[in-house]
This record gives sequence, structure tokens and C-alpha cells, in this order.
Amino acid sequence: MLLIAIGANLPGAAGVSPRVTCDLAVRALRNLPGIRFTKVSRWYRSVPVPRDDAQPDYCNGVARFEGEAEPGGLLAALHAIEATFGRTRGVANAARTLDLDLIDCNGRVCTDASLVLPHPRAHLRAFVLQPILDIAPDWVHPVSGMTAAALLEALPGSATVPMTPW
Repeated sequence: MLLIAIGANLPGAAGVSPRVTCDLAVRALRNLPGIRFTKVSRWYRSVPVPRDDAQPDYCNGVARFEGEAEPGGLLAALHAIEATFGRTRGVANAARTLDLDLIDCNGRVCTDASLVLPHPRAHLRAFVLQPILDIAPDWVHPVSGMTAAALLEALPGSATVPMTPW
């Protein structure tokens, strides 16, 4: 199972909403070679993490795929898709037109400088864990051995950002 988190909080090309950008990103992800789209979660509205009242809310979700993919190549493809949607990298946690994170790649564990799997902060983010429950309720974190539900329940109150359907 491959899990890709999708998020946006700035208007995309031609001023499309973050929600439309996320839908278009799923369409782009479905065209990646070697993997097969299975499902996408509901879209959730959440505040930026860390909290930043100057930024608009995010649209967040997770897409599930099946197939074999080389993680480094898949991550490069995700970055290329982000770039086509106007993503620029600069300041950490800055607002963005599109953010694609490789959360899990068939349970692989990797700690290279350029790629960490599973995603190093996925288990700390309600806006990733809740959408995972929509599409992969049986997912188990490859390092901790905990389910998404258990990880979500274990989050401290300060880490559970308010989320509503988009």
C-alpha cells in the first residue's frame, strides 16, 4: 500500500480553490506509472500546523495506491507534480499551493538524508491520520506498529487540530 498525503491552502493556477487543486492533484497522481489508484479520503479543512493565524486553512486528504514503486523516484515525481501546481520551496511550514507527502511505501523503512519512510511526522498529524482512517483503517505504522486509530487517539490535545469536512 502506498499512501500519499495531499494538502493545499493557497489558490492555485487561475485562482482555483485549494479543494479544486487537491482534486486536480489526485488526477495527476493517477497518471503516475507503476502504481494503481485505489481510493481517496474525504477532504478536511484544518488550521496550519504549527498554528499560524496569518495563513488560510488547509484542505487535506490522503490517496491510496497499490503497486511497486522505488521510493526515491516516487518522491521525485511528487515534487514534479507540486512544481506544476506552482509549489515553491522556501521557508518551512509556509503556505503552499500544493503539498504532496509520501507517507508510506509498502511498509518500507528508510532513514536516508533525502528520504525518510514512513513520513517522519505523519504519526503526529491528525490531518494525516484521520484521512488514512477513511481509506486504510487497517494501516499500521511500519515503525511503531500502531494503527492509525491508535496513533490518532494517542495525540496530545495540542496536536489535534480542529478539522471539518471541506
